[in-house]
Amino acid sequence: MERYLRETPMLDFSAPSIRALIRERGWDAPGRGYACAAADGSFEKIRSIYDFVRDEILFGYNADDSIPASKVLRDGYGQCNTKGTLFMALLRACGIPCRIHGFTIDKKLQKGAMTGFVYRSAPQEVFHSWVEVLLEGTWYELEAFILDKTYLQKLQQANSSCTGAFCGYGVAVRDFQEPVIDFDRNSTYIQSEGITQDFGIYDCPDDLLKEHHQEMSAAKAFLYRHLGRHLMNRNVKKIRNGR
Repeated sequence: MERYLRETPMLDFSAPSIRALIRERGWDAPGRGYACAAADGSFEKIRSIYDFVRDEILFGYNADDSIPASKVLRDGYGQCNTKGTLFMALLRACGIPCRIHGFTIDKKLQKGAMTGFVYRSAPQEVFHSWVEVLLEGTWYELEAFILDKTYLQKLQQANSSCTGAFCGYGVAVRDFQEPVIDFDRNSTYIQSEGITQDFGIYDCPDDLLKEHHQEMSAAKAFLYRHLGRHLMNRNVKKIRNGR
C-alpha cells in the first residue's frame, strides 16, 4: 500500500503551501498509511478534498501537464491532469491511498473551450487522466473534479435544451443536465464518454508521464504554452461569467 502513499516530485505534498492548506482545512491526519486511511472520517475527508479541488481550483489550462501539485495550487486553476496531481497530493498527505489512470480523449470534447486556429492545430487525441481512490476496500474512479460547478452550471444554462448526451467545452457525458459529479462513495465522470485510448493504471503521474504524454511538436507546444492556453482560459472565463 505504500506505493499509493509515497511522495514524488509531482506529488510534492511536503511543500509548505500544501501543508498550510491541509492545516487550514483541518485535513490533518493523525498518522500515515492504510490504517489512517481506513480510520473514521476518511469518507468526509475525501469528499472535502474532492470538493475543494473541483470548485476552488477552477477549470483552466496550465503551462504543462508535468507541473507539481504546489504549482497547481499556486495557479489556482487546472484541467484533468493537473487538478488530478493536486488531488492526489492532498489525498496522500492525509494518508489516503490513490493512483492514476491514463487515457486519451477526442479533441472534439474540447471544442468551444478551444476555438479557431487553436482547435484546428490541436492533436486529434488529447492526453487525459482520472484519479482512483481507495476507501473501505473499494477503488473509486473520480474524474468530475475537472470542472468547477460554476462553470458547469453556466454551460448547462447556456445549453438548457440539451437533455441527453453532450460533447464539447470540456464535457463528454450521457446526461448533460444531471451528470454524476458529487462523491458519495461512488465514481464520478465528466469526460469519460470522449475516451479513445486506455493507457492503464499507474502509481503516480510521474510514472505515467514517463511512458505517455501529450504528443505535440516543439513549435506547437511553444504556441500552446505562450498563446493557445491563454485564449482557452479566456473562453472558459467568459462561459463561467455567463458571457
